[in-house]
Amino acid sequence: MLKHLLIRDFVIVDTLELDFSSGFTALTGETGAGKSILIDALSLALGERADSAMVRAGCDKADISAEFDIADLPQLKAWLREQELEGDDGICLLRRTLDAGGRSRGFINGGSATQQQMREAGAMLLDIHGQHAHQSLLRADAQRELLDSQAGLTEQADAVAAAWKAWQAIHRRRVQLEQNAESVAAERELLAFQQNELETLNFVETEWYELQAEHARLSHAASLIETAQFGVDVLSESDTACLAQLNALTSRMRAGLEFDAGLQDTLTMLESAQNELQEAVYALRHYQERLDADPERMRQQEQRIADVMEAARKYRVKPEQLPQKLQEFAQRLEELGGSADLDVLAKQDEAAQQSYLAAAKKLSAARGKAAQALSDEITAAMQTLAMQGGQFAVALLPLTEGNAHGLESVELQVSANPGSPLRSLAKVASGGELSRISLAIQVAASRAASVPTLIFDEVDSGIGGRVAEIVGSLLKKLGQRHQVLCVTHLPQVAAQADHQWQVSKEAHGGKTLSSIQVLDAPRRIDEIARMLGGATITDTTRKHAAEMLGAAA
Repeated sequence: MLKHLLIRDFVIVDTLELDFSSGFTALTGETGAGKSILIDALSLALGERADSAMVRAGCDKADISAEFDIADLPQLKAWLREQELEGDDGICLLRRTLDAGGRSRGFINGGSATQQQMREAGAMLLDIHGQHAHQSLLRADAQRELLDSQAGLTEQADAVAAAWKAWQAIHRRRVQLEQNAESVAAERELLAFQQNELETLNFVETEWYELQAEHARLSHAASLIETAQFGVDVLSESDTACLAQLNALTSRMRAGLEFDAGLQDTLTMLESAQNELQEAVYALRHYQERLDADPERMRQQEQRIADVMEAARKYRVKPEQLPQKLQEFAQRLEELGGSADLDVLAKQDEAAQQSYLAAAKKLSAARGKAAQALSDEITAAMQTLAMQGGQFAVALLPLTEGNAHGLESVELQVSANPGSPLRSLAKVASGGELSRISLAIQVAASRAASVPTLIFDEVDSGIGGRVAEIVGSLLKKLGQRHQVLCVTHLPQVAAQADHQWQVSKEAHGGKTLSSIQVLDAPRRIDEIARMLGGATITDTTRKHAAEMLGAAA
């Protein structure tokens, strides 16, 4: 419920800070005192459109903060987690600022929020019923949800939505395949050819690097053979070969050891070098034997490289990416499926449709019973709200093919006067009638309503006397389940309230400012008396006011 509201520099409000209680609270005051300012400020905090004219004259910006207790609102808690806008446990704080230039900013629990996010959060917190405010019951989805919630059909409706979603997914795929059958067949034929072409090439990424290395070796075979032979000659076969001279040197060094042992270390190094050079000679001879300047092998390698390069150019990829391209062709072929896949899809489509229809028909039957009961209850309530002979109906309008919400749309219809045809609630012109009808709906459906705070504006339009007492009684009854605020001009309605606030405006320093005062018992008698008798309050009107409050209590 709404716990706290802080308003700064809004219209004719300087600073206004209010703490709210549960139950039914009436807002009263002279005409033009600014009773609707509270509602306008809350509307702004809930994401309604802003206007620079809302900023108090001479001020830079207006600031509205509304704090709500959400301990019993799991749906809102989940939404806040999803939006990463969580705050203190069990608390939701909505804040809206508006500067004199018309630019506004929104915050939820201190985090920056879009206007749409403010509206989504506000829709789960508070409903304002009146001629000049947003009204959830005018939305088609809210009307359907009202009926389903009232009848305990929410889970059943969710199951129908899931069945519809599953059916549509299969149906769209089937239709797509059928509509594109010719183009799909052509694409399959091309893909099969391309897949076969790359499979025949039998190319893997590692082969490309091996091909390049072997081609480089074969193309320089003669030069490499010559280089190896030159090495053999230099080391062991020429007249001045390194090994021959090194052998002669080591022989003389061994002879010198007889006279000086200090030559041993040098001899050891020379013998090691001698062994290394001999190994190099063996390696070069082995390399010569292995190296083959084979023209035919060279031609085969060049042809293989040419084939791979041609395929790479054809499919516009690098040679080493050809295996990946082959995988893409195979995957796309699998996605397209074949005639057998279309037959399977057709059977799955039919089965999913039948599953949806079975669930939707069951939901329709349950909605039919609930719609009649709710229609009778609200029609009866209308008779006590100055709409004698009026009629209310929860109409189930058949849909040709159904949708995610079932085989019908739900429309709330009303006839406010005897003999008038039923019309959509959204087309009711009178703000007063709309408010009273909304009141009747909310009372009838209050046990299923999920919004904790309800505000009513102009519910007393065009009524008085006994009807006004009934309106007050209904609001008091509604206040047992919800937090209810009502702007009223009627003492019969105000007297039924659990709490009463008086809105007034005064001139300060040449400026008109609005304020709200929480009334205690004596001041409440005075305010009810004013509402009964006008500017002059007599002992009689004061006594009458006390009697009304006593009777309501």
